[in-house]
Amino acid sequence: MAKSNLSSSNQIAPHFLEAEDRSEAARLRHVVESQQFTLPLLMDLFRRSHGMERVVARGGTLEYQNKILATLFYRPSTRTRFSFEAAMYRLGGKVLSTEQAGAFSSEIAGEQVEDSIRIIANYSDVIVVRHSEAGGAQRAARVSTVPIINAGDGDGGQHPTQALLDLYTIYRERPLVGLSVAIIGELDRGRTARSLAYLLAKFDRVKIFFVSPPELQMKPDILEYLDEHGVRYELESDVERVIGEVDVVYQTRIRPERVVDGGGVKRYAINSALLKRMKSDALILHPLPRTVELDKDVDDDPRALYFRQAANGLYVRMALLTMLLDKD
Repeated sequence: MAKSNLSSSNQIAPHFLEAEDRSEAARLRHVVESQQFTLPLLMDLFRRSHGMERVVARGGTLEYQNKILATLFYRPSTRTRFSFEAAMYRLGGKVLSTEQAGAFSSEIAGEQVEDSIRIIANYSDVIVVRHSEAGGAQRAARVSTVPIINAGDGDGGQHPTQALLDLYTIYRERPLVGLSVAIIGELDRGRTARSLAYLLAKFDRVKIFFVSPPELQMKPDILEYLDEHGVRYELESDVERVIGEVDVVYQTRIRPERVVDGGGVKRYAINSALLKRMKSDALILHPLPRTVELDKDVDDDPRALYFRQAANGLYVRMALLTMLLDKD
């Protein structure tokens, strides 16, 4: 497995990236899956993201005022769509947007995503797609003349930009090498969980605990990928068994109707009782929105980073847009 050489310092501005990092970014044509991100590419992204924190603090930039972002969402997702649109506005660009593309466009009459992308690419410089089918973003990327960003595709697909901001949130707090992570929830269809697992596999001595009702456990394709890359993992159904030994608790939702014992969903919830059993410096993340799996009592705990995590999404997506648009 490749060694991580990510620095614990995030003070290097994007304009002073090493040639290797620049060449990696130059090869980034689309963002469809987490597997495409190498360690140098992640380093580039994290440096740029930290720089974007400063850009936002001073009110944004006009550097990309001639660029247009199109958001094409076949499923609603207020947080992800607003995050991308805010990112483009903060960069000085403009936005074309639709949140129910399947209902409010000619696609309702049977037009394929490929045709829509071919047309919208004429109007924009980058397209963010949330598709209802796994693989929808890949289909879009095959025909697009402008960069495509996968904002989540289907049930059991991927959501790579969410995983990137999740990883950045962890990186800002502690080294990624040697990390132990509990990923909890509805994992078989969990786009964010799947995407994060792919990224964590790039770092040495990582161990992942997949905690879920047995019928909702992580799919074999992810487990086979981790086996191929020498990543340690355990499949677990008991939150209490692992909660005290992990550095990061990554909580996601579980829909009660998908569990054999619907009332058992609360066994996977993070509450004040479980907080007492966690490491004093553990990090609690959640991609949001939440329901019963994350008690509001957790919000005031200093280990709860999910609102900061959401804020980091703006910086990471701004950085990602610059990597895709800076091709001159």
